[in-house]
Amino acid sequence: EVPLVESGGGSVQAGGSLTLSCAGSALRLATASMGWYRQPPGGECDLAALIDRDGKPRYKESVKGRFTISQDNTKNTLYLRMDNLRLEDTAIYYCATDAFLEVVGGVVQCRGRGYWGKGTQVTVSS
Repeated sequence: EVPLVESGGGSVQAGGSLTLSCAGSALRLATASMGWYRQPPGGECDLAALIDRDGKPRYKESVKGRFTISQDNTKNTLYLRMDNLRLEDTAIYYCATDAFLEVVGGVVQCRGRGYWGKGTQVTVSS
């Protein structure tokens, strides 16, 4: 089995919607969190949304009310529903469990401890 694989990225106009999926064996092994991180072009990685150890969803302030994170344990899949997408949501989106972000050359990267997928590109255009 592959630890984590993302799908569902693509190109969409501002105001549109996409749903990302993340499947993999690492989801069953998560002990602290499972979530979605994103890295915009030339920018730093940050958290978009996660489900914490208590099962509570947590969101980056700028995506609250627009993004919804959910999981389907029967399918061993994590989802990120993204509505009312904005230009600034353009990024590579990564699924990760029990993640600690790595700093390389002073820039926070979407990699590090924990399990990470390879990412899926989301591009929002005007």
